[in-house]
Formats: sequence, structure tokens, C-alpha cells
Amino acid sequence: MTAEIISTGAYVPEKTVTNDDLAKVMDTNDEWIRTRTGIGERHIADEEFPAEEKGFLLALGACRKAIENAEARPEGEKASFREKNDIDLVIVATSTPDFSFPATACRLQEALGLERAGAFDMSLACTGFIAALSVADAYIRSGVYKNILVVGVDVLSRLIDWSDRGTAVLFGDGAGAAILSASSGESGIIKTVLHSAGSGDKALYSKAMYFNEADKACMAMDGKRVYDFAVRKTPEVIREAAEAGKCEEIKYYILHQANIRIIEAVSKRLKEPMDKFPHNIERYGNTSGASIPIMLDELVREGKISRGDMLCFAGFGAGLAYGAVLLKY
Repeated sequence: MTAEIISTGAYVPEKTVTNDDLAKVMDTNDEWIRTRTGIGERHIADEEFPAEEKGFLLALGACRKAIENAEARPEGEKASFREKNDIDLVIVATSTPDFSFPATACRLQEALGLERAGAFDMSLACTGFIAALSVADAYIRSGVYKNILVVGVDVLSRLIDWSDRGTAVLFGDGAGAAILSASSGESGIIKTVLHSAGSGDKALYSKAMYFNEADKACMAMDGKRVYDFAVRKTPEVIREAAEAGKCEEIKYYILHQANIRIIEAVSKRLKEPMDKFPHNIERYGNTSGASIPIMLDELVREGKISRGDMLCFAGFGAGLAYGAVLLKY
């Protein structure tokens, strides 16, 4: 039994903040940001969302699209999934929930009308979606659940100090979702790998959860340390995951969208061409746990991924955590 991704969905706020917009409020410019990060704009959840609904509404939008796409698939391609009430579990990877509790996953379960589903959140920042996929894969392989909705959502604008150009230029808000279904076919997750390189508590952190929009804890980051860690560990964990399959058969390496320079460096270290490393960071910035599912959904919608394609996801970030998933789509 394998865990097959049968559908995806993504949702981002309408409002965009361009590099030129940031140049009006801080000492920076479009060329400086693009050269160092590859980012041109990012989506920000502002007044269009109520303060206590931002993460929930982004996640809800992504989930609805994933469910709609799953239900629209031909009957023979749905594996054990037939309609939304077949979803057994909702896992949300987020480090910026609207509430400390209840879990965002529980709010989604009720809003989506998933009568049978359990629900819980996970927090592993930018590696969160990888960790959630790993847990979902284990549940499905063990036979505990057959259909799991996995969501990556973050509202990092909540934690940004807009006077700090070292972090403010990097992050955006968004959500991505995928439905995993038990399958006895050839498609599915082949191997998951998850590691931590130490606490990294001074590399990328937010000291405490915010309690309201006016009294929030801003994030801080040692950019060089995070960059060095990502460039070194990401190729390692990809090679570890790819040992379960044939690396040369991988069509796309879908990396956490943190910085175009990191993606380029990983490409060089793996001696793989950049056209195998799709990226959309120029339009979304770093959306943390949402970046991999947003990128995946974009590739699916554009018809760039077909059934049977070998894919490798890799995430890295605060913790310092890192991981990879090898799968046949």
C-alpha cells in the first residue's frame, strides 16, 4: 500500500507587495532584492482578511480547490477516495496559526464538513509540509487511514519587522494542499527522510507566539547561517531519499522556495540542470510551509506533471530541520 497524491490546491491573498513598494519604506531597491533573493513580489494577507481568520481562510481556499480537483477525477483514478467525506484525517503544517488553540486543522474539518475526519496541526516552519507528508505516508502505509488532507499554510507577514530589510523582503503569505489516498498501484510516496541539524535557535526564530496583531513577536534570522546550512544539507537529504529510486529518473526537484541562490547552489551540487528545479519565488517570496505545495499545484495546473513522473520534494528551515520526499506522481 502506498500514499498517492491524487489532487492539489493552492490559495494566496490578492494583495501583492512589490520590491518597489518596499523601497518606499526601507533602504532597498528592486535590483538589490532580485540579485540576492530572486524575489520580485510577494502576496500579503492584510485587511481583506479578519485578523483571526487569515491562516484559516488561506488554508480553506487551498483545501476547497484540492477537494474539488479530487472529486473531478475520473472514477478509476480516485484510488480509495470518492468524495470529501472519505477524508479520514486533516494535517495542517503551520508556524503562524490564528490561535494557539484550537488547531487550524480542527477549524478546517468543521468548515469543510468532513464528518469522519480527525485533525491536528504540526509546527516545523519551512520543513512543515515535508514532515506532514511523512506522517500522512506512515498512517496510510499502516492502514490506520486511507485518505488524508495535508495542508501547508503560513502568514509570515504577522511576524515581519517591516524596518528590517534582511527579513522583510523575503517572506509572503499563502497556502497549499494535497490529498493523499491509499493505493495499490505504482504511484505514491517511495521514501521520506526527516532530520534536524541541531536546535538552530539563533539562526531563524520568533521568540514567542503573538497574541494579537498589535503585540506580535517579530522573527529574526542569521541569513548566512541559514544559507550555508541549506546549501550543504539539502543535496545530502535529496541523495538519501533518492537511494530508494533512480535519481536520473527524477523529473523535478521541488524545493522549498526560500532563495533562488539556494536553489541554484543545490542544482550545481547535484550536477543537475536548473530546468529540473522549478521555482516561483519571484512571484510569491518565501511562504514557508506553503511553498512546496503551492509550487506543486502550479506545475499540476500547467500540465507540467503527468502520472508516473518521479518527483523529489525537499524542505529546510528553522530548527534547523530539513527533509525530502521521493515519490512517483
